[in-house]
Amino acid sequence: MKKLLNEISKCTICEDFLPLGPNPIVRASKTARILIIGQAPGTKVHKTNIPWNDPSGNQLRKWLNISDITFYDTTKIAIVPMGFCYPGKGKTGDLPPRKECAELWHDKLLSKMPNLELILLIGQYAQKHYLKEENKITLTETVSNFEAYLPKYFPLPHPSPRNRFWLQKNEWFEERVIPILQQKTDKILSK
Repeated sequence: MKKLLNEISKCTICEDFLPLGPNPIVRASKTARILIIGQAPGTKVHKTNIPWNDPSGNQLRKWLNISDITFYDTTKIAIVPMGFCYPGKGKTGDLPPRKECAELWHDKLLSKMPNLELILLIGQYAQKHYLKEENKITLTETVSNFEAYLPKYFPLPHPSPRNRFWLQKNEWFEERVIPILQQKTDKILSK
């Protein structure tokens, strides 16, 4: 795993498309039991090298009901975004994650994590990539049918403050889905 993470840290495959340059943000270990697959680092994460070190990360930890210490314990939780580097700014937010990362690195990383019990698929990019034809037409449909993807995958919306309207419109998510997410997370991490 160390050798692979070192290779990833030196990756420059999409350097020409990255406005802040390459800075792959990945955390993984062979003992991790939960894998978080999000979109791509934002500017704050790019600067600090700490994944989910922003309001989205605060919300995600709240959903999971875990501390920062547990969240960043790579022996328990791996963090592998769809795109490892900040992709740049678009009209309504950050650009989509670069596709090269998932194609080049995800299978290699997953093969080195044999103890994974749950993979959180955060946002449409992770869900489309991993659920393939089982992915529903909309993120809302996919997330509301989360039980169909268990025990391996748990699809979630992105915890970004920009999604507050989605959360308000879909109250069932925090009422029905979050308690099950917390229960599963707690059971896995308490082993």
